[in-house]
Amino acid sequence: MLFVNCPSMKQILSHLLEHKTLSKEEARSVLLRIARGEVNNSQIASFMSVYMMRSISVQEMEGFRDSMLELCLAVDMTEFDPIDLCGTGGDGKDTFNISTCASFVVAGSGIKVAKHGNYGVSSAVGSSTIMEHFGYKFMNDPDILRKQMDECGICFMHAPLFHPAMKNVAPIRKELGLKTFFNMLGPMINPASPKKQMVGVYSLELARLYGYLYQLTDKNFMIVHSLDGYDEISLTGSFKMISNKVEQLVEPESIGFKRYHPSDLFGGATLEESAKIFTNVLENKATEAQREVVIANASMGIRSAKPDLKSEAAVEEARESLASGKALKVFKKIISKEFNK
Repeated sequence: MLFVNCPSMKQILSHLLEHKTLSKEEARSVLLRIARGEVNNSQIASFMSVYMMRSISVQEMEGFRDSMLELCLAVDMTEFDPIDLCGTGGDGKDTFNISTCASFVVAGSGIKVAKHGNYGVSSAVGSSTIMEHFGYKFMNDPDILRKQMDECGICFMHAPLFHPAMKNVAPIRKELGLKTFFNMLGPMINPASPKKQMVGVYSLELARLYGYLYQLTDKNFMIVHSLDGYDEISLTGSFKMISNKVEQLVEPESIGFKRYHPSDLFGGATLEESAKIFTNVLENKATEAQREVVIANASMGIRSAKPDLKSEAAVEEARESLASGKALKVFKKIISKEFNK
């Protein structure tokens, strides 16, 4: 430990502002204190700001992750062996909700999905924002979530309901309106603790940090980062892919896709416009670029769940889920009145 006794938050901030790092246990302890309401808002904002100005260490990330998992309301989904498709957000690219849309394509292919998400903080429309727009009622009742998983093939876990201790942080994150280390943590703290996961991250540095941490777990994982800055497979250029087995640079053409312009992925100026793109994709009314980028991400999600599946076969499964209407059927069922009373 760097500190002999339990330090004050002022001491911790001074320590960090001297370009020093925290140990795993110190990072865990600080976040627990924030969650318990022992730290004032100005200090919380300062603490988050430190990590906007410098890289987070592996030990700090581990400590933050462990404290969040310790405090969360866990849901046992072991019987479904689900996958999560989740991005860190924070890439500033204003795309439509690609990973959320891809989650329905993966569920339509027959793979169970426990989707973890939140409102947009550094973007206008987060995954929770879009689902709420469509009438999905957030809850943390394990029985209802398991019923959704059983009958729909997917359930949505709205992060604030499973991480209530973070209520002290949420308004500060919203006021800042910038990506913080909580964006980095989001995919790591799914309350269902899925053993299969596809994660999109906003920087190459973070991709490698995730890769290191996930190698220490028993997950089947795939981490993706498009080198032009997207926290997903954008098909606007090459992307880095890190899994249990390999780290490689992938070109869109090598997995059967064309390249598109960033403007092709714009999510619209309003929530309504973003929602229209979302439903257009699932209804097979979208542009080629919108459809293909969802298929590309869904195919990688399918490969995360079926690590021995070849890329071409995974792409075909994703295409079939979308073209057949299976993905749309899953979406309509999960937002139906039956599950949103």
